[in-house]
Amino acid sequence: MFTDKVSVTFGGLTLIVFIYWFFFGKKDEAAEAGEALTINVDGGYKPNVIKLKQGKPVKLTFLRKDPNPCLEEVVLSDYKIKEFLPLNKPVTVTLNPPHPKTSEFRCGMNMFHGRIIVEE
Repeated sequence: MFTDKVSVTFGGLTLIVFIYWFFFGKKDEAAEAGEALTINVDGGYKPNVIKLKQGKPVKLTFLRKDPNPCLEEVVLSDYKIKEFLPLNKPVTVTLNPPHPKTSEFRCGMNMFHGRIIVEE
């Protein structure tokens, strides 16, 4: 009886630690955009965190490799951009300054997300 309680408690604590790590512990590495950057759209956006320099225009090229219909569109609402992404064809969007401090981009169904961080 005692070993059952210990094993259930240990299993529960292990599950809590895993859930905490999965949702809060993962840190995405940011890619420096410079003047241009290619983002692969394959099961999400890779890279999904992009760093830009304030005051400089940046060209982001999206290359969709995933046939998932959710990823057919990319939306950058802070820049008022919504683009269709055909399969295996690059689509380039230009982000003109001024850039907001941080902004997001997402798929058309709001299931996959990315983030843009602006450095001064």
